[in-house]
Amino acid sequence: MKRIELFEFEDFGWLPNFIRAGVTNLIKVLHRLVGTSDVLAELVLNCQKKTSFSQIIDLGSGSGGPMIDVVKTINNQSEDHPINLLLTDKYPDLKTVNAINDLKIPHIKYLEQSVDASAIENTPKGLKTMVASFHHMQPHMAKQILTSAEKSKEPILIYEIAENNIPLLVWCLMLPISLLILILMSLVMTPFVRPLTFSQVIFTYLIPIIPIVYAWDGQASIMRTYTFKDIETLIEKKDNQSYKWEMTQAKKNNGKKAGYFIFGYPL
Repeated sequence: MKRIELFEFEDFGWLPNFIRAGVTNLIKVLHRLVGTSDVLAELVLNCQKKTSFSQIIDLGSGSGGPMIDVVKTINNQSEDHPINLLLTDKYPDLKTVNAINDLKIPHIKYLEQSVDASAIENTPKGLKTMVASFHHMQPHMAKQILTSAEKSKEPILIYEIAENNIPLLVWCLMLPISLLILILMSLVMTPFVRPLTFSQVIFTYLIPIIPIVYAWDGQASIMRTYTFKDIETLIEKKDNQSYKWEMTQAKKNNGKKAGYFIFGYPL
């Protein structure tokens, strides 16, 4: 595999929730800046043409990510047939969960209980989505997710905004500069976080833990992202007449590349 198993701070259970939430808040801002929600809305609608579902179970939701805006966009276009969104996470931050649920957004709820993405058979029925979170899974867990979706005949949409197309040597040589750029980016993006909390400001500008964690995790995620060949190895393509896998580049309406997606669905 080209993927390398580096660590990300977000994967550790000991990472304080306010730091984890601060980092995921920055990721949410990044998704808005690059227009991820528009890309995903189009992908979800295309998925719905191939397999029917009325509910989306988002795995590894963090601070909510772009899926809230995605479902809002879709439901505004089709008010007669709304899609329900259930946000989940392995380490749900109760403040984030309560903040989102208190908004009482129609058809959107954040589950308080921990949900393990590697056990799809135990999740509610509907389209499973993993937005920029699949790379966190070690190969055996990633394979388990894909196998579980196929065996339970549940549709799954995996989207990664980053692509692992940089040679390892180049990544290592550029790492100091890349980290500095991401740290500076986090300082600029923080004022756009909503809601902007006291802890987010303190641990960004006075004690810059959030920028450092965000920068390292962002760079590590590039090397941890699965390539198409890696995915083919995990799927172990075989003649399955009841389930199909699609892998291709994701694109914006203007034709520009916007990461890639993997879509598995029952025939």
